Amino acid sequence: MSFLNPLVLVAAVLVTAGAVYGYVALQRRRAAALSAAGFGSMVGGGLRRHLPYALLLAALPVMLIGLARPQAQVAVPRVSGTVLLAFDVSNSMSATDVAPSRLAAAQAAATGFVEEQPDTVDVGVLVFGDQALLTQEPTDDHAAAVAAIQRVKASGGTSLGQAILVGLGTITGKPVSLESTQADLGYWPSATMVVFSDGEETGGPDVQAAAELAAAAGVHIQTVGVGTAQGGTVEVDGFQLGTALDESLLTAVAQVTGGTYHAAGDAAVLADTTKSIDLRLTTEKEPLELTAPFAAAALLLLTLGGLLGTRWHGRIV
Repeated sequence: MSFLNPLVLVAAVLVTAGAVYGYVALQRRRAAALSAAGFGSMVGGGLRRHLPYALLLAALPVMLIGLARPQAQVAVPRVSGTVLLAFDVSNSMSATDVAPSRLAAAQAAATGFVEEQPDTVDVGVLVFGDQALLTQEPTDDHAAAVAAIQRVKASGGTSLGQAILVGLGTITGKPVSLESTQADLGYWPSATMVVFSDGEETGGPDVQAAAELAAAAGVHIQTVGVGTAQGGTVEVDGFQLGTALDESLLTAVAQVTGGTYHAAGDAAVLADTTKSIDLRLTTEKEPLELTAPFAAAALLLLTLGGLLGTRWHGRIV
């Protein structure tokens, strides 16, 4: 417990000590006066005699402690931390088996996801094709994150492993490679990566090893499959290439890191899918001022003391 006005505690000790000393001195003088008048048998008392005044005296330090504005650190549950949205921008993401295209549907769903997050969640944006690039540092400015999502364009191949490594580097604030260890990365349980991809891997760092590195660092990876099993075609360098959703890799990555794979077959389902993505519920310590409870306790003591004094002695003091 801490106090915003700690000097009031000194006053509380001095005033309370003075009040107790005054009460004891008063009782001694009264006892001496009764003995001198020949009423020694009336000297003494007991519970009925001293309890009302003890309650009134007890209210004094409680009230003064309340004036010192005590605070306690209380663990408050909240959705907080860092969410890094990773977009597959390979050529296959321009397929239209999800209208208007896989990438456009992912952008729309991700935009809705960001807009629903509380300002305690920092959102970053990462794109990955053959390489991965952070286009928006994690920020509580969700409008900036949405703007970065809208700038995403499709081109190139797919390297999910590289995306995971760059994402871990963003979260930990240091370069990350497959040679990194948990000791190098630390532990980041409040960070989550959300990957939007069709799961068609074309090369790069080993995805399984990168996912295991993320799991060791406490980073969950939630994966969202964008596309359909029937697939579609895309034009690359004048050639028509078939492409279909491959759920196996995305499911494996999510499972390794303690995340979940979310399947989405069309734009409407994809938008609903993002609503089911689990974010980490963390606890943060926040100061809770206890002035009101102390004031209430002091008022209760004063009330009890006054009522007992009136009932037993016909007066409060």
